[in-house]
Amino acid sequence: MSAVTSPLVWEHVQPAAARRLLTGAIDAFAERGFQATTTRDIASRAGMSPAALYVHYPSKERLLFEISRYGHQAALAVLADADSGSPAERLRAMVSAFTAWHAEHHTIARVVQYELAALTPEHFAEVAAIRRTISAQIEQVLADGVADGSFAVDDLPGTTLAVLSLSIDVARWYTPHRTKPESLGSLYADLALRMVQA
Repeated sequence: MSAVTSPLVWEHVQPAAARRLLTGAIDAFAERGFQATTTRDIASRAGMSPAALYVHYPSKERLLFEISRYGHQAALAVLADADSGSPAERLRAMVSAFTAWHAEHHTIARVVQYELAALTPEHFAEVAAIRRTISAQIEQVLADGVADGSFAVDDLPGTTLAVLSLSIDVARWYTPHRTKPESLGSLYADLALRMVQA
């Protein structure tokens, strides 16, 4: 089982009640959005009373931050693991893995990618730093491909955004019956290479 398809591990969240609340929040935020989700929704999914949430988390926003930080770190790790070989091999592997991760983990990815505006400025800044690292990894691969003549890219930041958007948008619409995450990753890797090859 690869890092892309393995389930996200939440054992670092202790005690078990805090972990149940966090996974309940993921489902609730993905289904209803952060603003429409109440602490009662989250607690009921965890089989607990609404008051129990505040024993483990000071706010609903803190839950979102924990989910966002961990989800971004997991997605970054998938990119880093795929970053080896020539620029073309790296881009193919990274886009394939990043896309497949967003499909395989579409519930958390939907929360991580589309609920950022609800974070406090301090929490947003911490997550934004991880997002910049993700962008920098893709931009570096593109720059390396331009340097060795295998890629033709006039606008590195714009192309980086386009490549990442392909993968990230999967979380918005993906359902398991449509296609396998690995197949989608392979398709999007081909598309990304076509976008940039000289």
